Amino acid sequence: MSPGRRRTNGFARLIALVALLLGAALLTPVTASARPPATTDVPTDVTAASADAGLRGDYYRMSSGTALDFARYTGTRIDSSLHVDDLLPTLRAYAGTTDNVAVRWTGRLEVPADGTYTFYIKGDNGFRMSLDGASVIDHWTTDWDVQTTSQPITLTAGLHELAYDYNQGNGGAYLHTEWSGPGFDRRPVPDSALHLPAGFTPADAEASVATTGRTATVELDSPVTALPEDAASHLALLSGGTRWSATVSRDPRHPTRLVLKPAESDSPVSLHADVRISYDGRAGITTADGELGPFSVVARNDSTWYFQTRWAKDVSPSRPLPDYPRPQLTREKWKNLNGTWQFQPTAQDAALPQGTLSGSIVVPYPMESGLSGVARHHDWSLYQRTFTVPDDWRVRSGNRLKLNFGAVDYEAWVYVNGREVAHHTGGYQAFGADVTDALSGRGPQTLLVKVKDTTDDRYALGKQSRTPGGIWYTPSSGIWQTVWMEPVPEASVDSLVLTPDVADSSLAVTVRPGAGTSPGAKVTATAYTRDGRKAGSVTGAAGTALRLPVPRAHLWSPDDPYLYDLEVTLTDGRGKDRVGSYFGMRSIEVSPAGGTNRIKLNGKPVFVLATLDQGFWPDGLHTAPTDEALKYDLVQHKKLGFNAVRKHIKVEPARWYYWADRLGLMVWQDMPSRGTAAAGTPETETFVDQVHQIVDQHISTPSVLVWTLMNEGWGEWSRQATGELADAVRQQDPSRLVDAHSGVNCCASKGDSGRGDLIDFHDYHGPASPAPDDTRAAVDGEHGGYSYLVPGHILGTAGGQDYGDAAHSKEELTAAYVENTRKLLRPAACGLSGSVYTQITDVEGELNGLLTYDRDVVKVLPEQVREVNRQVIAAGAAAGGADVPPGTPGPNGVGWWPLHEGSGTVVKDVAGDHDGTLSDGTSWTTGPNGAALQFDGRTGSVDTGAAVLDTDGHDYSVAAWVRLDDKGHFSTAVSVDGDTNSAFYLQYSQADKRFAFSFAGSRALAGTIGEPEAGRWYHLVGSYSHRDGRLRVYVDGDESGSVRGCNAEGPSGHLVIGRGKYGGNRVDYWGGAISDVHAYDRALSAAEVASLAAGEPAVPAKR
Repeated sequence: MSPGRRRTNGFARLIALVALLLGAALLTPVTASARPPATTDVPTDVTAASADAGLRGDYYRMSSGTALDFARYTGTRIDSSLHVDDLLPTLRAYAGTTDNVAVRWTGRLEVPADGTYTFYIKGDNGFRMSLDGASVIDHWTTDWDVQTTSQPITLTAGLHELAYDYNQGNGGAYLHTEWSGPGFDRRPVPDSALHLPAGFTPADAEASVATTGRTATVELDSPVTALPEDAASHLALLSGGTRWSATVSRDPRHPTRLVLKPAESDSPVSLHADVRISYDGRAGITTADGELGPFSVVARNDSTWYFQTRWAKDVSPSRPLPDYPRPQLTREKWKNLNGTWQFQPTAQDAALPQGTLSGSIVVPYPMESGLSGVARHHDWSLYQRTFTVPDDWRVRSGNRLKLNFGAVDYEAWVYVNGREVAHHTGGYQAFGADVTDALSGRGPQTLLVKVKDTTDDRYALGKQSRTPGGIWYTPSSGIWQTVWMEPVPEASVDSLVLTPDVADSSLAVTVRPGAGTSPGAKVTATAYTRDGRKAGSVTGAAGTALRLPVPRAHLWSPDDPYLYDLEVTLTDGRGKDRVGSYFGMRSIEVSPAGGTNRIKLNGKPVFVLATLDQGFWPDGLHTAPTDEALKYDLVQHKKLGFNAVRKHIKVEPARWYYWADRLGLMVWQDMPSRGTAAAGTPETETFVDQVHQIVDQHISTPSVLVWTLMNEGWGEWSRQATGELADAVRQQDPSRLVDAHSGVNCCASKGDSGRGDLIDFHDYHGPASPAPDDTRAAVDGEHGGYSYLVPGHILGTAGGQDYGDAAHSKEELTAAYVENTRKLLRPAACGLSGSVYTQITDVEGELNGLLTYDRDVVKVLPEQVREVNRQVIAAGAAAGGADVPPGTPGPNGVGWWPLHEGSGTVVKDVAGDHDGTLSDGTSWTTGPNGAALQFDGRTGSVDTGAAVLDTDGHDYSVAAWVRLDDKGHFSTAVSVDGDTNSAFYLQYSQADKRFAFSFAGSRALAGTIGEPEAGRWYHLVGSYSHRDGRLRVYVDGDESGSVRGCNAEGPSGHLVIGRGKYGGNRVDYWGGAISDVHAYDRALSAAEVASLAAGEPAVPAKR
C-alpha cells in the first residue's frame, strides 16, 4: 500500500464520478496550473439521492471520419445531460481529441407518466437513440444541424433501458435532445430523467506514471486474480492528446497493481502532462473482491521526459541562446541575461515578493516548454534574477543602461530594485526601457518581471490554445525571446528605417534618435560592400529621411542574397553613438506582365514558392533551442528548392529574419491572429496597434516582402475594417505588398474587401487558383497538407489534423507532393504569382510536414521535390516574356514544309532538318502554290518527328494555306503535341464556325470573316507573344481576332500537321487540303503576316 494513500469506498467513488459533471467548470480538462490529486475529492453538495443520476458514457476514437465506428476505447465517465451546447471540452478530456470521436451512452430513461411521447434530436454530427431495444431515431451520419423527429411512441411510467450513440467528425460539437408528452410541450429531456445502468459500480483505483514516462501503474483495492488477453483494448491511457496502444500486465512484486507500457510507436508521457487512465469494466479483469468495475482516474505524473530535438543537448541552462539578438542594430558592448532565473506562479492581485522565488526557469524558453524546466502553464507568474553593470560601461557617467526584451507573451510589468521601469502588452513585439534611474549602487541589481498570459483569444495569440488539438497548439507563455542589456550614450540611435529604392540606386535612411538626444543631432550613414569597400555615404539630420547613394547596386534576390553592411553614427555635441546594420537592395511590386497582374521582384516576374512555417518546436515551443536550430528550417527550405517561406500566424526573433536575409528566402509575414473580435472594443484597438508595431519593427528587413493581415477570417470583425487596415499598412509601408486576407474564400472570412495587392485563396489539397484582377496579383495562400506518420518522431499518435490521402512511406509522400505541385505549372505560367504548401514540419498533432516535428527525418526525397519546385519557379519567372529570346529572323522560319513533293510518304523541311512522315489517310492534290497535301479527316496527318518549337521559352507563330472541305467537326491544321493536349491548335472550331488559334480552354476566333467557305483556300497564321499573353489569328494577311490566353502544356513535343491532341488522344483530323506550313520561334508582326499572305518566299535550293 502506498504511504499516505487515501481510500474511498465504492459508493463514495460513484459519488465522486457523478460530481465530475455537476458543474460547468468541471467539464473542461484539468489544467497544469490547477492539477488535482490522483483521486477526486467528493464535493460537499453531492447527496446520496444523486447516486444513480446521469448516464454511463463510453468514449472512443473512430478509425476515420467516415467509418462511424467505435474503434479504440479512450475513457468512461458519467454524463449528466443529453442536451449540451458544447461537447468539445468533454471529448478532448476523455478521447484526447475532438476529431473523429464516438460516444456510447447507456442507462435508463425515467418516463413521468403513461402516454404518447415524441423525441427531437439535433446535433453536430450524427446520433441514434433506442429505448428498450427499439430504435427511436437513427441519424447515424456525418452531417450536422439536421433536426430529426421520432414517430410518436407509447411509453409507460417508470424506467426504460436507454442506448444513445453520437459521433463527431471535426469542428464544433453539440447535442440537443428534447421530448414532448402527456401534459407538456416540447422541451429538453431533463437531467433528472437520466439514470445510470442498473448495477453500475465503479472501481476504486489510483494511478501514476514513472520518471521515464514509459511506464504507468494502476493500483487497485485488492490483488488481481485474472487478466484476460484482450484487457489492453479495454484500458486507455490519454496524455496530451496521445492514446497509448498499451500493453498491460500484472506487477509480480505488487499483486494489486497493473502495469501499462506504450507500444514502440507511442511517445512517452511528457513532463508535467495531464494523464488520464480509464477502464471500461468489460474485459473480465477480476480481483480478490470480484470482477473489476470501470474507472477513470487522473494519474500522478512523475515523468521527466519531453520530446526533444537534436539541439536540446546543446542548450546550457546557464547560457542558452548566447547569440547577439538584434542583427540590424548592433552595438559592441552588451550583456546577455538569458539563463536560469527564479520563477513562481502568482495571482493578479498578489503583492510583489520580497526575497527568493520558490522555483526556477530557464529563460528564454516559454514556461510550457520542456526546455524551460517548468513545462506547465500559469496565468500569472514571476521571473527574477540579479545583474551587475560592468564598470567600463560608464553608466551614469555619460551613458545610460538600456534593458531589452525580445518578446514576452502576453503582458509584462518590469521592475528593477522594486521600481517599475516598463509595462508592455503584446506577445510578438520587442520592447525595452532605460533603467538607469532605478539602479542602486554598483553591486547586484534585482530584476523582476511579472507576467500575465491567459491565452485570451480576444488578443493576438496565433496558434496558441489552452486546449491544443488539431491545428491549435500548446501556448508559449512568458519570456520567450532573449533578454539583454547594453550601455547607450545619452544621445543615441533608437532605431533605423532602411528603404531601398532600386530605380534611384539609393537607400532611404531614417535614423530615429533616442529620447535623450537633443534637437539638431546629426547622423552619418555609410554603406559597405561585402568585401569592405565603401559603397556610399550620407550625412544629415536625425529623424529625417536621407538619400544614401548606392551606385550600380548589387540587388538582393533568393538566388543572390547580396547584403550591404551599414555603419551609422549619431552626434549631438554631448556624445556619440555608433551602431552597425545591414540592408539589401531589392524592389517588390504588382504590375502587368503577360497581360495580367503579377508579383515582380526587382522588376521581373517571380513565382513566390513557399511552405507554411509555423515556428513551433517540441522542446522549446515558440523558441528554437539554439540559433543553429533556428537556421535549420530555413536551410531546409533552400535545399528543397523553395524560394520563400510564409511565416504563419507568428512573428519570429530578429535572428530568424537575419538568416532569411542571408540565405535568400522571401518572407510572407503573417500577423498573429485572434479567435474572436468585435468592432470598437479595446481589444480590437489593441490588435490594430500591434499590427502597426510589428510592421514598424520589421520595416527594414530585406527578406520581408509581404504583410498578411487576416487569415481565413480568424478575428476579423468586418470586411470594411479589413480593407481599411490594409490601406493603413500600405500607407505605413509602401515598399512592400499587403495581403489583406489570406484564405479570403475560406472559413470565417467576411468576404473580399478588394484591397491590398493580392487576392489569396486556400484549397486543400488544391492548389487554389484565384484569378488576378485589375489591381491585384493572385496567390494560393495554402494548399497541400498530405500526412505521413513516422513512428518514433511524433508527439503522440493522435494524428491531429488530417486532410486525407495519408502517405505510408517517403516515396508515397514525395509522389503526392510532386503530383500536387505539378498542378501549379499552368497557373504559374498563366497568372498565379505564388503558392504556399502546408507545411515544412509536423507540429504537435499535425503530421503533414515535409520534415518530422523533431527535424530528424526529411519525409520526402529532396531531389524530386527540388526539381518540380524548380519547374514551377521557372514557369512563373517566364511570365510576361521578360527573358524571351528574339527568335530567328527571316521569312522562312525554323521549319517550312511546302508540301510540294506531289508524291511519296516524306515531306521536306526546307528551313530546318525536320522532315515529316505521312500517315495513312493522306494523298496529293493541287494547292495555291503548286502541289498540296489532302487529308481525309479521319486518320491523315504528318508528324515532323521533332520538337520544332519551344512553346514554353519562346514566342512562336505558325502559318499555313488551308482548304476546308468538311466543316462537320473540329479540324486542326497545325499543332504541337503536349503531354495531354496540344500546346496550341491552328484550327477550325466547329462549335464557333470560325477559324481559330487556340489553347485548350482559350480560343482566338477569326471573327472578321465570319464562317469560312468550304472548298476555298485561306491563308492562316496563329501567333503567341509571352509579353502581352495574347493569342492572335490572322486570315489572308489581316488580324481577325485575339484573346488573352496561357498554356503551360509541356514539354513541347512533335510539330504535327493535320491533327490535334486532347485528353491524351489524337483528335480533330483535318478534312481538306494544306500547303506551305511554316513554324517561327517568334511572334510575327502584322507586316510580316501580310507579306507572307501576299506571296511565299523563295524555296531555298538546298538545306
